[in-house]
Amino acid sequence: MTDTIVKETARSNGSAPDARRRASKPARADARKAPAEKIRVFVAAENRLLREALARVLIKGGCIEVIATDSAAPFHTDALLNARPDILLLTSRGSLQEDLAAIQQVRAAAPAVRILLIGMAKDEREFLQCVRAGISGYLLRDASAGEVLQGVQAVNAGEAVCPGALCAALFRYFESDTASLPCMSRLRMGLSRRELQLIPLIAQGLTNKEIANHFSLSEQTVKNHLYRMKHKIGAEDRLDMVQLYRTQGFLV
Repeated sequence: MTDTIVKETARSNGSAPDARRRASKPARADARKAPAEKIRVFVAAENRLLREALARVLIKGGCIEVIATDSAAPFHTDALLNARPDILLLTSRGSLQEDLAAIQQVRAAAPAVRILLIGMAKDEREFLQCVRAGISGYLLRDASAGEVLQGVQAVNAGEAVCPGALCAALFRYFESDTASLPCMSRLRMGLSRRELQLIPLIAQGLTNKEIANHFSLSEQTVKNHLYRMKHKIGAEDRLDMVQLYRTQGFLV
């Protein structure tokens, strides 16, 4: 009987540390920090070799996941919408108009996606037009792997990215008379003749129906015009549109 009691006591005492160890495991697990979510990047470049090189650079950063790659010629917004990235890393096709068209497509289809453009030229006018179209960052073609990685991280954090010389151009832009800048011309803004006619009426606060009656148009046609106008300049609403058009010299 004594042996039985000793054995039972030994089993009871021996199991206590194990129980304490088991109880402590969840606490240690809870104390560990959850891994940070990776930045989801969609890479769009004109050739496969460049796409694969950019993907390798980003993946080596550790905090970035390249979720998809696609050609930038032409750019397909359907693939972007399916991938649902945080950042679009887009390389220039060498044509300003094609680059602007791609940027505007993305801004219209997926406004939450931030765009980091790898451009080909140091032309200030082209850079300013890309900024106006809706990019969040701009790198030159000779950017290093580290600069590309840092650029993606900065854009994802809500920061603006651009080379120093082009950054200075932004300051000069705000110091200058915006109406006199070539990059703010009506032709480069891509506004149609009808859209130009709508601007003063929008500024007056007219409703869609009132504008439609003024031009003998349907109300839906006016809505379509306004939708395109907002996305061409990256405006959020009517008030934002009016303020942007005023700063660009369309309104006095």
